[in-house]
Amino acid sequence: MPPTTGIDALRGMSPRDLRARIRRGEWDRPTAGLALGFAQANLVVLTREIAYDFLVFCQRNPKPCPLIEVTDPGNPEPVGAAPGADLRTDLPRYRVYRRGRVEAEETEITRYWRDDLVAFLLGCSFTFEGAMERAGLPVRHLEDGRNVPMYVTSIQCRPAGALHGPMVVSMRPLPESAVPRAVLVTGRYPRAHGAPVHVGDPAAIGVRDLAHPQFGDPPRIKPGEVPVFWGCGVTPQAVAMAATVDLMITHAPGHMFLTDLLDEDLAAG
Repeated sequence: MPPTTGIDALRGMSPRDLRARIRRGEWDRPTAGLALGFAQANLVVLTREIAYDFLVFCQRNPKPCPLIEVTDPGNPEPVGAAPGADLRTDLPRYRVYRRGRVEAEETEITRYWRDDLVAFLLGCSFTFEGAMERAGLPVRHLEDGRNVPMYVTSIQCRPAGALHGPMVVSMRPLPESAVPRAVLVTGRYPRAHGAPVHVGDPAAIGVRDLAHPQFGDPPRIKPGEVPVFWGCGVTPQAVAMAATVDLMITHAPGHMFLTDLLDEDLAAG
């Protein structure tokens, strides 16, 4: 079933009610701007065999992979982040990677689920966008009703076991004078990627063309603005491709899991 309503009509809904709509197939679009005040999360699902390696990978790479929750093998309920939710059905879109390639994009993954699968929830930069707006900082993809642009960089993550690959970043253009404020505002949310990893020249981190992101939508950048890059939870998808992981199931970029955690739950004390 295609989406039946626009994002403006959903902004005031609770994460639980939004997850119910998603589960019914009534929303399959990006989640930026939804459930304001509540944290959003990236999803990574792996076999138990490689789950420990990924846990270590997150510990070694907290900027792109800030860990929120790990489920027990075979259990799709994230009891800490959203009791009663089902990670097999409650995201708008999923991607299934096999041996490093995208095999399918799905709106639910029940038929892929197995007793040996472990789900990880990672913090998402959509979480701090409300704080950015309250601080008077522009969030261009929300203004334009688009998905945030995401780029594969030349920054290599610290490997863990069989897992290795480049960092992915999200980008939000800002007036140069607003960058210090953005660093302070987003730096309060270390479990949602925290402060930017790079400001300015995209080529310095291996991004060749801002108009052609590997994930998400092309950005609109105004004169006098500079690109500001944050670590991104799509990084595991780049790792799946680089390390040719046998099976990884993730959210589709920008189509996040809406948790019951508050934004401030992911902020530094």
